[in-house]
Amino acid sequence: MMKKLWRFFLLILTLGLLYQGYKLHKDVSHVLTYRSLVREVIAETGSSVDEDLVLAMIYTETKGKSDDVMQSSESIHGTANTITDSKESIRQGIQVLVDNVAYAEELGIDTWTAVQAYNFGKNYMDYVASHGGENLIKVAKAYSRDVVAPSLGNTTGLTYRYLHPIALLHGGELYVNGGNIYYSRQVRVNMYLLEIMSWF
Repeated sequence: MMKKLWRFFLLILTLGLLYQGYKLHKDVSHVLTYRSLVREVIAETGSSVDEDLVLAMIYTETKGKSDDVMQSSESIHGTANTITDSKESIRQGIQVLVDNVAYAEELGIDTWTAVQAYNFGKNYMDYVASHGGENLIKVAKAYSRDVVAPSLGNTTGLTYRYLHPIALLHGGELYVNGGNIYYSRQVRVNMYLLEIMSWF
């Protein structure tokens, strides 16, 4: 009886992993269809931003399943989901990223802090510069808890479970209305993921 249960469990686990692998490949393939548009916008804007970084941000933000592929509406209109054109979303997202990277260089902090600021807002870079100069998880967590969440109404430190592998390694929680503490790390992992999956 136990052998049958064990085999059934292994079958379910195998099917689940195969399904997740299929879904992952499908999402990556879809995001990679934006490569030519990302290149076009980079060429038009004359920026030197890394196209693989932009694609990883698209994957992290929406997996390309929204017209506002880079979730950049708020940075230009102050409201989410007001951009209805992928190219406009990418153009605005790249502009925010370029501005963040330039400001990070001015402050003497790294590019990944600029990427985290894409999620938290530009003021995060000043916060990092005055709190050790590194985009550490404990710094991002403090900023989320003490700055972002209260500014959006969470003044009690309320959290929720966040079931992402990177988050689970560090407690698996985010602050309600506090942005994503792990954003830059997810983007970095997703860059590798896109590179590896593009081989298949």
